[in-house]
Amino acid sequence: MKLFSVKKAWSSGVRVGALELGGNFPAIETPALLISTRKGLPHFIPPDLLPSLPSPDSRLLQVSPLHFLEGLSPATIAKIGGIHKLVGLNEYGIAAVARDSIHSLPECKGATKFGPTFETPCGRLLIKPKDYVEMISCLRPNIWATLADEVPAWVTDKRNRTSVDRTLRWLDDCLALNPGVGSVFGAVVGGPSLDERKRCAEEVAKRNVAGYWIGGFGLGEAIDERPALLHAIVDVLPDEKPRMICGLGLPEEILQGIAAGIDLFDSTYIYTLTLGGFALTFSLDKNGNQDNFQSNQMGGDCTKTNLRATAYRKDMTPILGDCTCHTCQNYTKAYINHLYNVHEMLAQTLLE
Repeated sequence: MKLFSVKKAWSSGVRVGALELGGNFPAIETPALLISTRKGLPHFIPPDLLPSLPSPDSRLLQVSPLHFLEGLSPATIAKIGGIHKLVGLNEYGIAAVARDSIHSLPECKGATKFGPTFETPCGRLLIKPKDYVEMISCLRPNIWATLADEVPAWVTDKRNRTSVDRTLRWLDDCLALNPGVGSVFGAVVGGPSLDERKRCAEEVAKRNVAGYWIGGFGLGEAIDERPALLHAIVDVLPDEKPRMICGLGLPEEILQGIAAGIDLFDSTYIYTLTLGGFALTFSLDKNGNQDNFQSNQMGGDCTKTNLRATAYRKDMTPILGDCTCHTCQNYTKAYINHLYNVHEMLAQTLLE
């Protein structure tokens, strides 16, 4: 079965498609969001509330294998039957990426020729391709990305070239160690250099991979530099394979990625807003245009509602009056404000 198909594409680079994971998994229309998880489950959404999210838009979860270096071991997960069996979400697709932008952040200073390093809740970890592929074979995700040596925008040209060489070598190592599970996405890096980005993309495109994972973004480059970097990569990648990216989190950054032809995105934006107590509402006119960007007295614009604010302590209205979601149908701003004030996790659950 073909993993990915392009339904429509525009000359500007924008495209819509469908990701087919097979089995019990519904086709996922792209561009799509990868829902961030902690050990396979979304941060604040319990499994019984997952079906209340729009489907199949919410059917793709992202997990970092590094999360399982504490607690339950990958070998034990393999005996259980893989991560789908572990978390009881057999109808959800799972994409495994070493970096998750929340708990497992790339750390270029400790990287060596043997593997990349990450800052994790377990401390700084060096991950070798052999160990990484072993974790993948135990977890059995639907999609997994190869290791990458991600570097920030301020490193030297020499260090940037080295990161590309290492990433390509680790890609070959991962392919040679073939865990025999899931669809492999080859990692593309290159920092702020157009030439290195292009070189890496050209080399990865020569390998036998099912798709592409684009890394090295959100590490110090300017937002106005990204379109050129993204197009340098996408222009040399084949159209028939999906493209996934990490490090673009803000809505305007996601739109930059969509404009360049990226298909799958991770984002820490909702997670960060939820921790801060902000609700997002988007009022659209009859033509589908957003019409509530006016500033308000609570700080920010009218797309964000700060539910920690004392103004909502006695507000018995829902976040959005005509919304049909579980939270708006059953709870008020005053109750969510109370939950935040007493540090009750149900506040994050309802808001996310």
